Amino acid sequence: MASLFGGHTPTVGESEAISKNDCIGNKMAVLRPWSSIRKELIMTLPTKHPLAIRWAHWVNFPILTLMIWSGLLIYWANDVYRVGVGSVTAFHFFPDWFYKLTTLNNRLSEGMAIHFLVMWLFAVNGILYVAYTLISGEWRLLFPDRNSPKDALAVVLYDLKLRKELPPQEKYNAAQRIAYTSILLMGAGSLITGFAIYKPTQVAWLTGLLGGYDMARWEHFWLTMGYVAFFAVHIAQVAKAGWNNFQSMVTGFDQPAREAAGE
Repeated sequence: MASLFGGHTPTVGESEAISKNDCIGNKMAVLRPWSSIRKELIMTLPTKHPLAIRWAHWVNFPILTLMIWSGLLIYWANDVYRVGVGSVTAFHFFPDWFYKLTTLNNRLSEGMAIHFLVMWLFAVNGILYVAYTLISGEWRLLFPDRNSPKDALAVVLYDLKLRKELPPQEKYNAAQRIAYTSILLMGAGSLITGFAIYKPTQVAWLTGLLGGYDMARWEHFWLTMGYVAFFAVHIAQVAKAGWNNFQSMVTGFDQPAREAAGE
């Protein structure tokens, strides 16, 4: 038996990899390595997340993290925002202990240097992502449609265990469509408001359209808080969905499909 395979005794996996078409007229064809067959099978699997989407996602994560962190270094110098009514403050952004605990205090110049550098990377990555989404047609799967608000409510009720059946799902459910599209709009808003407070004299017309320097800074701050809230919910949802969902953003394929291909 070994001579039929050129002196190599096949493993069980290799033997099973020989298709019916490999045996014609009782003559066995040359064995193909299982690794080669597996690679071909994987190449034929439908891609859940294209490479460009995965690239933009994983590049944006550290960039946005740096933007938020450096933004807090800048905000420390004039931390005026709070939640409250009149003279009554329910919560101040942020308590002194928070700055000391996170070592965000007394680092204004460092924060400005990092923030004004990384913002260009954030802008380029965002522009490339949007361009790819529009050109490739991915926007059809990403942007909300007229049924999204109703279906998104159903998804939320399902997640809260207040609804038994999940509405029909595509690549992204309705809640994800609204959330991801909102993040794109927030990214554009961050760039616009950020530029207005970065160069308030040079783009005075833009700063004026946003309500002036103070209002533009206020808008920029709350967009940042929106990112933080999105991060928290997004990470919780990824953890809830499980490892397979996370892995698909790394490999591009659903794990069940990879398992079917022998991975």
